[in-house]
Amino acid sequence: MKTVPLGTTDLAVPNVTLGVMRIGDKTDDEIRTLVRTARDAGIDFFDHAAVYGGALHGAEERFAEALRLTSSERAEITLQTKAGIDPAAGYDSSYEHLVASVEDSLRALRTDYLDVLLIHRPDALVEPAEVARAFDDLAAGGKVRAFGVSNHTPLQIELLKTAVRQPLVVNQLQLSLTHAPIIAQGVAANMAGLDQSVVIDGGGVLDYCRIHRITVQAWSPFQAGFFTGPFLGSPDYPELNAVIDRLAEQYDVPPIAIATAWITRHPAQMQVVLGTTTPERVAGAAQGSDVPLTRAEWYELFRAAGHQVP
Repeated sequence: MKTVPLGTTDLAVPNVTLGVMRIGDKTDDEIRTLVRTARDAGIDFFDHAAVYGGALHGAEERFAEALRLTSSERAEITLQTKAGIDPAAGYDSSYEHLVASVEDSLRALRTDYLDVLLIHRPDALVEPAEVARAFDDLAAGGKVRAFGVSNHTPLQIELLKTAVRQPLVVNQLQLSLTHAPIIAQGVAANMAGLDQSVVIDGGGVLDYCRIHRITVQAWSPFQAGFFTGPFLGSPDYPELNAVIDRLAEQYDVPPIAIATAWITRHPAQMQVVLGTTTPERVAGAAQGSDVPLTRAEWYELFRAAGHQVP
């Protein structure tokens, strides 16, 4: 398993991680098997959120209940969670909400600290000074070691940085072969009459993150669109799957590894956040960490996914 830097921290983290959004209804044995499979593949980074699991902090609670980690076992893994969504009211990045959410996450996860905390979604009513105060108190109390964001544009990050003193080391963004505006728009920039050229990614967010050493985490790496189903094996993407299958045979890996490798091959040194609860798919995707796609193969996949290279 290859590792990448986590932003400007001194941490080296796996370039494939496990998101546990869907473990809320899994048994203890199923969760332990899933985590053991991930660990055996070299994945020691686990992505949570307060709203995952069917109820607030549900997935965090199930993770902790099933694993019952000792302090030494806890120290072997990286736990990341997100705050800032209030199902009853919308998005909330107020001081009170962020601090309370972290306290609840710590209790649910049965841990004294979070390795990484992300603001889950941009809050239209954000007050950067409140975010800064929350981050300062959480850092000073040893409750959070690193901070970042999710689904934020460059200017939304810059706005936070007018007050936040800690480095923002992560931006979690949706990215897959077929849902790739953060890459595709830049390839076709300034092309008149081409939908791909329309800026819908916040204006060069991937380049911004590279410049500022913010690690991009790719969520829904196998989704065709916004939760519209996977493209792997889908009859809607025959050309893409033909290329994936050929490369999978060539590299002697499952197709899911090729879809993973398309992201990990990018020089931005991104992390792929797996959302599956199927151990076999976790193990297969993890193999993509080490697949050395050539430039020609990467662009062949890009074109087969429906993107244009002018």
